[in-house]
Amino acid sequence: MSNALDVNLWNGDDMQAFADTEHVGYSVESNPDDFTGGWLAHRKQLEDGSEDWIAKEADMITKFDYENMPIGRAPKLLVLYGSLRASSFSRKMAYEVARLLELLGCDVRVYNPNGLPPRDPTLETHIKVLELRALTQWSDGHVWGSPEMHGTITGVFKNQIDWIPLNTGSVRPTQGKTCLVAQVNGGSQSFNAGNALRQLARWMRMPCCTNQSSVAKAWQEFDESGRMKDSGFRDRLVDCAEEFAKFTAVMVPVSDDLTNRYSERKEKMIEGNLLTQAEKEERKGKS
Repeated sequence: MSNALDVNLWNGDDMQAFADTEHVGYSVESNPDDFTGGWLAHRKQLEDGSEDWIAKEADMITKFDYENMPIGRAPKLLVLYGSLRASSFSRKMAYEVARLLELLGCDVRVYNPNGLPPRDPTLETHIKVLELRALTQWSDGHVWGSPEMHGTITGVFKNQIDWIPLNTGSVRPTQGKTCLVAQVNGGSQSFNAGNALRQLARWMRMPCCTNQSSVAKAWQEFDESGRMKDSGFRDRLVDCAEEFAKFTAVMVPVSDDLTNRYSERKEKMIEGNLLTQAEKEERKGKS
């Protein structure tokens, strides 16, 4: 049975309920009717008995004691990927990153882009839009992984970012949240999509992790169960996950100070809150 009718379940108004693992979204299967939920889909292969190379490497992977760091808790990380194909390599890579980050002690959720409509201001209350925005509000940082298509990111990935507004009233949904970028390629290694993702992150006011991943000839790098084969590409993905987990843990406690901007304090003092772009345009038209 679809949960789409229960808007409060998906819009993040009650963030305590939204973050509770009893929430229907914290499952390994998305709803087949509206594609909501399935935030823990990366765990399904493990439950189905997939051979887990990550568990075998656990002793070699650096773990962090978040409770004794200024953050005081596990970083909350949202993973986005950029393909709807059943055999999507960007999704396979996203799941591997999610598993690595969980091993590193992070609280991880993966968003399923199926069912998200093309950006249309008349669909602001669409269930997949509410879900994406609430997950963004919940998170401390994002992992962005896209295939490279015609030298840049896919429309599927860009559409997800287009649905995350720069500001909603006095809230900047992504400001100060961290970002890790990664891409998969059908051919030789390239960093075009990664560079485009970094540009997007800068525009969304998200500090980017210095490391990044680019998996060349992705069709050669995953086995039949969707797990990454042993290679330099896989090693680099572990490097990225380790660095990103620590980077986020370090950035979260200082993000409010880093994003405390004079121009925004001035706007709040004059207007009472940060204006949306539509509100700014409306006021300009009346002046």
